[in-house]
Amino acid sequence: MIAVIDYGAGNLRSAVRALEHIGAPLHIVSSAAELAQADAVVLPGVGATGDTMRALASQGLDQAIRERIAAGVPFLGICVGMQVLAEMSEEFGLHQCLGIVPGSVRRFPAGRKVPQIGWNQVAHEGHWLFEDIPTNTEFYFVHSYYVDTPDAAIVIARTEYGLSFPSALAFGSAVAVQFHPEKSGRWGLKLLENFIRRAA
Repeated sequence: MIAVIDYGAGNLRSAVRALEHIGAPLHIVSSAAELAQADAVVLPGVGATGDTMRALASQGLDQAIRERIAAGVPFLGICVGMQVLAEMSEEFGLHQCLGIVPGSVRRFPAGRKVPQIGWNQVAHEGHWLFEDIPTNTEFYFVHSYYVDTPDAAIVIARTEYGLSFPSALAFGSAVAVQFHPEKSGRWGLKLLENFIRRAA
């Protein structure tokens, strides 16, 4: 069973529809007990990291996510679902995130329009998540912050927007993307298919 975490994220329904479109066997969960039964996990997200962390903590989902990832359960984080994996966030003041990957969530530098809304290229290096997806394919982004990590080994794709930032990460059985595959048409669905196939 693939668990899609419901903590009030605005893109939950669009993520669920995209996964249903490709035939994924999914279940929407909102408790740590439900998440503990999952064979794979999808964490969608839009909005601020602080709000997301508070919502996850209020439902006991923050520690449950850490435990599922530590256990090697396939995991996909989307947008803010990627950002909360970092150690800290600078969004609306400093606050702690899940601490699963090293680094901080930082705002784009001055001089770039924020949020970045729309299509942008994702340059990847052939990781299985991007199987049969050409490098520099465009995906849909909506964000003002990005994950700044010192661990280059976990970065599997980058995007240019005033600077080169990680647009996809991979570590163990977990992957995460800054863009929205559920809003990225053909190639977004292909990426979701790649994840579901690996998670099966």
